[in-house]
Amino acid sequence: MKSQIHLIRHGITEGNQKKLYYGAADIPLAEEGIAGLRELVEQGIYPQADGGDFYTTGMLRTEQTLAMVYGEVDHQQIEELREMNFGQFEMKSYKELKDVPEYAAWSGDETGWAESPGGESINGFGQRISEGLKILIGRHRLKELSVRHSGKDAITTLVCHGGTIASIMEQNFPGEREHFYKWIPDPGHGFTLTLEDGEIVKYEEF
Repeated sequence: MKSQIHLIRHGITEGNQKKLYYGAADIPLAEEGIAGLRELVEQGIYPQADGGDFYTTGMLRTEQTLAMVYGEVDHQQIEELREMNFGQFEMKSYKELKDVPEYAAWSGDETGWAESPGGESINGFGQRISEGLKILIGRHRLKELSVRHSGKDAITTLVCHGGTIASIMEQNFPGEREHFYKWIPDPGHGFTLTLEDGEIVKYEEF
């Protein structure tokens, strides 16, 4: 029995197009994002997930992406796996923020514990994603039990966010890439994680 979790980043949004800080803002896919996902579906890049369990973070962009890739499938939401909350910096660009003292203090922090006003710190975000991943793997383990004697594979698919995926990958494969941001997949792309005895042991990109 194969045991796999597919992590898919949502399609392109206005926030991506305009290079804005955003995570908590519940914005939809842009037209470019919808077109891009259609193209990726036509290319057949997405892993087979029939009979598997599906999850989103409950944000509109993840709900739309799941529907475009796999159709209107039954799914659950794990809010702990949402993107980083940038607080008062949400939906603003570097150009808009560069002269704001609070932004300078936050962006210049090297401890990882500085919080954006009304938002969260990098380390706090990482801790939240770690807890969310425990929830996801716990549910995936139940999926493993449910198919154990059926001859089927245990498959779980999560549609989430670039920062979420990067945090999961950095936590599970430390030192493999020189920087957190190197783990962020292109919109609509992601990783397939293979598990053994509840532990993530390897990955493939798609």
